[in-house]
Amino acid sequence: MEDVSGSVTVIMVPLPAQGHLNQLLELAHLVACYGIPVHYVGSASHNRQAKFRSHVPPSSAASDIRFHDLPTPPIPSPAPSLSSPHKFPSHLQPAFDATSSLSGPVASLIRSLSSGSRRVVVVYDSLMASVVQDAASVPNAEIYEFNPISAFTLCWFTWESIGMAPPPEVEVDIVELIASKGFPSPLDSSTDEFLKFAASQNECKKFHSGCIHNTCRVVEGRFVDLYASATANGTATKHWAIGPFNPVKVPEKRSRRSAHGCMEWLDKQATSSVMYVSFGTTTVLSDEQIREIAMGLEYSGQKFIWVLREADKVDIFSGGGEARIIQLPQGFEEMVAARDLGVVVRDWAPQLEILGHPATGGFLSHCGWNSCMESISMGVPILAWPMHSDQPWNAVLITRVLKIGLIVKDLTSQDDLVKSSSIEGAVKALMVSEEGEEARKRAAELGAAVRGSMDEGGVSRAELGSFMAHICR
Repeated sequence: MEDVSGSVTVIMVPLPAQGHLNQLLELAHLVACYGIPVHYVGSASHNRQAKFRSHVPPSSAASDIRFHDLPTPPIPSPAPSLSSPHKFPSHLQPAFDATSSLSGPVASLIRSLSSGSRRVVVVYDSLMASVVQDAASVPNAEIYEFNPISAFTLCWFTWESIGMAPPPEVEVDIVELIASKGFPSPLDSSTDEFLKFAASQNECKKFHSGCIHNTCRVVEGRFVDLYASATANGTATKHWAIGPFNPVKVPEKRSRRSAHGCMEWLDKQATSSVMYVSFGTTTVLSDEQIREIAMGLEYSGQKFIWVLREADKVDIFSGGGEARIIQLPQGFEEMVAARDLGVVVRDWAPQLEILGHPATGGFLSHCGWNSCMESISMGVPILAWPMHSDQPWNAVLITRVLKIGLIVKDLTSQDDLVKSSSIEGAVKALMVSEEGEEARKRAAELGAAVRGSMDEGGVSRAELGSFMAHICR
């Protein structure tokens, strides 16, 4: 890409949680491709985590990204809890609270870089506003808010917070579903501590020059515009939808792709025959629920790759504390291997490559926005099983608005345990029913459109170019 830098420097300030770390690292790579130096800040362990799990191969990673390991106080790293309210990863709250200690070092970095740059551009996760607020006092610094969740979810959160009814262009059945009894509100999807933390960040969002979204206008264009309208407050704030941040082309040659064993197994499977199962990095499932999932997958008779690992701790590299050993029904893994029914993965899996493999035909997912965008960009339909935070709204977007997936259970149901019969039925519905085939066709069409948006002349490439031209003006 053309070098448009002209002595512009960019600083990325992510929230220390996997779904946030990797989005801003992926954006950092996109920006660095324009020849602009990018500075990525965080604690030493979270910077290491971001690099360790990056989708971008080290051989092709831009050299213009510099990581700053900023000092933080000792942060407790408790084991994930099964008793956390609303299935929210409350064990990560100490890391969120500790971000307040980054304000001074980030301010020092901004001032230091500003002396040698025509402009310093600070891109911060929307939950890190307090960390970058001092940048407003630096004459040649500009602040841009990055929203790590879907524009659809942002709209609903915003409408609810300001007491505004959804505009008439939003489908009536969607409005009725989200307004129905039993559908979680934002208050029901997070803990009180996290909501207080988020509110404290909102108070610091008085100064920013624009908003960046990890979405694509062919997916959520109208909701990007509706969110811009709902938050305008008489100003002409710019909004750029420049996603997907993740690579949209995965390596086809074995020599270039992940050496993970599940990829070799996938190579032997029929096209669109495998269900990929993963609930992300923050979901904690009970032993009873894991047994029900195992039985549901077995009874469905569909091939699967199941990523079965404990939720991330604050520091994923620390060995402290007694790690939970996730138990499957006795003999399950042996049965799966004997029947060549699937693969159980207990470590980090190359999700994007799995989703981009021709054998993958569905994704049983918690509907975190990263997973949604990766599945959408690879054209894979989603079997939605939201757990907490923004995930229920993402599930509505996937299943009711875009219609590129099906739901595991009624979104208004508060039942904690989903039985194997429901899981079996949902897997079969997506993989072998006419309804599932329709969702698969729509997902494939949308995936092709999203990948095309990142090509020269595509809408997301144009939005990225517009953002780069704006910060380098």
